[in-house]
Amino acid sequence: MKDKNLKTEKATFGAGCFWGVEDAFHQLKGVVDTKVGYMGGTLENPSYEEVCTNTTGHAEVVQVEYDPKSISYDQLLETFWKIHDPTQFNRQGADVGTQYRSVIFYHTQEQKNLAEASKSKLEESKTYRKQIATAIEPAKTFYKAEEYHQRYFEKQGISTCRI
Repeated sequence: MKDKNLKTEKATFGAGCFWGVEDAFHQLKGVVDTKVGYMGGTLENPSYEEVCTNTTGHAEVVQVEYDPKSISYDQLLETFWKIHDPTQFNRQGADVGTQYRSVIFYHTQEQKNLAEASKSKLEESKTYRKQIATAIEPAKTFYKAEEYHQRYFEKQGISTCRI
């Protein structure tokens, strides 16, 4: 049960199929809750099937609720960069489409600044030979995905996506 006095913040990331992304963030100390859903498109209250048509503009995302006293936004960004290939445009591995794009949706100006600085630092590091394709966009309405997608790995008793 969540502490009512706990002051949490939200962060929203798209990094491919949301099942594995949620699992990675859910395991971090300081993360209070995670939800998978859709953000960034034009259709109100889209279904998974609609998002998969590649016509709604939504990305599969994970909304992370975290305690900034226990984990920083910069630490969340570090995890984001590690769990996917940010050089792939509208895909991650075999998953192809705009819903699988690499995107950081910021909720505050501070998040935007930190995300841009983090992306620049990664680009300057030359870790990747290709250009970073990750978009940084203002958060829009978050549409929670269907219940069967929430904590999918936990429900299925699996520990990772197969690639």
